[in-house]
Amino acid sequence: MTTVRKIIDEKTDMEVFTVPVNATVLTALETMDNGNVGAVLVIENEKIVGIFTERDYARQGELKGRHAKDTLVSELMSKKLVMVKPETLLTECADLMRQYHVRHLPIVEKDRVIGIVSIRRLAEALIAHEKGTITKLEHYILGTGYGE
Repeated sequence: MTTVRKIIDEKTDMEVFTVPVNATVLTALETMDNGNVGAVLVIENEKIVGIFTERDYARQGELKGRHAKDTLVSELMSKKLVMVKPETLLTECADLMRQYHVRHLPIVEKDRVIGIVSIRRLAEALIAHEKGTITKLEHYILGTGYGE
């Protein structure tokens, strides 16, 4: 089975976007927009203290009367982080996302966050893996694809 390492290796621009714990929600949203990402890690004293996602804002922001420019990201961020290693199987990532109701998993290697696996990227990788398995089975059944 495929591991998170495959996602890391295939994504050449796996940049981790962060905001300080005292940043406003507006700053976090701007950071996500500039990076075209759905989540940012929240840091304090160079330590990760939470994760802030579009979903956090959608559910806890404007709908509850909190304005992005006046609200600190620390008020809306998720403090429970579920992290994975590059060796984690993609199926394990899916299980963790389902179990903890999260859509983003920071990837940690040697005590350093090196990327984030989103539910979208995970789904793409799992589908690609399944398509590869189906193609191999078809070649095996049909006796084709050898020596190509």
